[in-house]
Amino acid sequence: MKITLKPAKEEDKSYLLALRKQTMTEHLERQGIFLSHEAHLNRLEDHYKCSHLIFIDGVKVGTLKYLQTQESLEIMQLQIAPQHQSKGLGRAVVQYIVAERANLPTYLTVLKENPALYLYQKLGFVITSEDEYEYHMILPAKSL
Repeated sequence: MKITLKPAKEEDKSYLLALRKQTMTEHLERQGIFLSHEAHLNRLEDHYKCSHLIFIDGVKVGTLKYLQTQESLEIMQLQIAPQHQSKGLGRAVVQYIVAERANLPTYLTVLKENPALYLYQKLGFVITSEDEYEYHMILPAKSL
């Protein structure tokens, strides 16, 4: 499986907005969060320069938004298109991005009602805190 991340461009916004709505609306609404089109767009545009299209063996399957600093890696968004879910692609993408930065702790948040929580726990992420809607998680850095 060859994973390629390509920085998102302005012309990718319509795809990414549709993907966001397809993959997030159900989980958000289950928690009582009902976002307007503009609210989804605002969340998409937040840190847009950190957004990447995910290609697996040349096929576009989703998006990964992440921010790397000298101190940490933050996975801000991972969305796999519905027709590509349940094939281990999300797991593979997280393992790929984390493996290249194993010396850094990795942070993320996940909606409490999102089944991705179990994926992250299986990958070694632990809950450090929570708010009304999300768990805050960390995967500690690997010692060299």
